[in-house]
Amino acid sequence: MTEAARFTHVTADLVGVKPHALGDAPALSGLLIAAAGAAGFSTIGAPVVRALPDGGVTAVLLLDACHIALHAFPEKELLLLDILAPATRDSRKAVEVFTRRLAPREVRNASHARG
Repeated sequence: MTEAARFTHVTADLVGVKPHALGDAPALSGLLIAAAGAAGFSTIGAPVVRALPDGGVTAVLLLDACHIALHAFPEKELLLLDILAPATRDSRKAVEVFTRRLAPREVRNASHARG
């Protein structure tokens, strides 16, 4: 008998995002918190956010046993999202927060059962 997956791993590439939005570390940090709330995730601290020398941003928000991470590349108009969460939560809601706020030209995503 096969056991149900315990986790879902979602990745999303948001392509065609305005560069100024991708270099705004405080706004991206806020989006991490909003995304976690929208999907019903329990966080275990504040986001860890780093503004990079090239103008990009990298950040991670630790969830209870999981995470939401992002990497923003303003010069490429690209935001990469990585969400690992309990399968009982709908990670797509977290992606939707970023999609609504950043208005990318295209979203490419994938979801995989884990565990």
